[in-house]
Amino acid sequence: MECCESRTSLSITRRALLLGGASFAAWAYLPKFARAADGRDPRFVTIILRGALDGLATVAPVGDPDYADLHGSIALTRDGARPAIELDAFFALHPAMPQFARMYKDKHAAVVHAVATPYRERSHFDGQDVLESGFAGPGRVQSGWLNRALGALPRGERVMSGLGVGATTPLVLRGAAPTVSWAPVNLPQAADDTAMRLYELYRHRDPALATALSQGLQLDKIAARGDDMRARPKNGAGAMQLTARGVAKLMAEDDGPRIAALAFDGWDTHANEGGPVGRLAQLLSGLDAALGEFESGLGAHWRDTVIVIATEFGRTARINGTQGTDHGTGTVALLAGGAVNGGRVIADWPGLKAANLYQARDLAPTTDLRAILKGALHDHLGVSERVLASAVFPDSAMVKPAQGLVV
Repeated sequence: MECCESRTSLSITRRALLLGGASFAAWAYLPKFARAADGRDPRFVTIILRGALDGLATVAPVGDPDYADLHGSIALTRDGARPAIELDAFFALHPAMPQFARMYKDKHAAVVHAVATPYRERSHFDGQDVLESGFAGPGRVQSGWLNRALGALPRGERVMSGLGVGATTPLVLRGAAPTVSWAPVNLPQAADDTAMRLYELYRHRDPALATALSQGLQLDKIAARGDDMRARPKNGAGAMQLTARGVAKLMAEDDGPRIAALAFDGWDTHANEGGPVGRLAQLLSGLDAALGEFESGLGAHWRDTVIVIATEFGRTARINGTQGTDHGTGTVALLAGGAVNGGRVIADWPGLKAANLYQARDLAPTTDLRAILKGALHDHLGVSERVLASAVFPDSAMVKPAQGLVV
């Protein structure tokens, strides 16, 4: 376990093997949530796409005269052989994302284009560190901006716990504020009588483990409610949908978490990226299905939900010799949820002419991702601008929160 990770999180150890794949979560140790003073019951989800998303392929600037030549055989078009879904007169969405397109039309989704963190190199490790830590440079801390935001929520008004999804808690949610952990599994769950014997075995010898075992099994049952284990998808795209389904069920519970962080891998498309079909299309289809699971699983709570999707950096404007794209800079961030002021692409478009590219190769970033994150945290969860600038995103007073992202 990381030195700064919540004391309520349990790392995977020899004990975990006794559960036959069941997740551990110290649910009982967490403070209960309280509704916001204005009667809202907000949810906030961060999805990290690890590997660097091609923003020019996800939301294509089909109105830019230089786009088609740069992206070549994988460039999307308004119509014809590689059609995209029109968002406005200039931008079009990858056809693998019909759910997001519908949300956008319903004004429950938005795109931020030509966006980036402060990081300007091309190391995945360092880029993800900056993205999730919230600091301007890599290697600074072992806590994340979402955990620090969680610890700064107005007490008595907002939820006081977060859900980290995966075998290890994403860095963005590590820190001093209390969190719980859950990971979807394809292994068979322990039979009820086996689980009870384990509980009785540890109830006197290791009360903390017994409590975690009991609560963790309950957590798994909630997340898997209504699922057929035999029908669970095994590929990466299907796993996104499965994960989102479980998280949505947990977040829909009256005593469940209201803040969550997920990380999806595999977005490093150096070769055979594909256009309307292919590797990237499969990944985007999985992400799109995950958003649909959040919408359906959260039910009435969807109206108070904001989901932010971000990646460590973008990819080159020009395709490479293996029909893929290399590490770049500017990319997209996606917003979805009933609380999002959507139906728009937010962009100070820099253009794709050679003279306008960053270092003559990348989409030039014109929006700081921290401004988007600050705007969502301020307007949706009530984190003060002062705390955002000093604690959540340290030394970032010059980056003002984006306004009007949340209705």
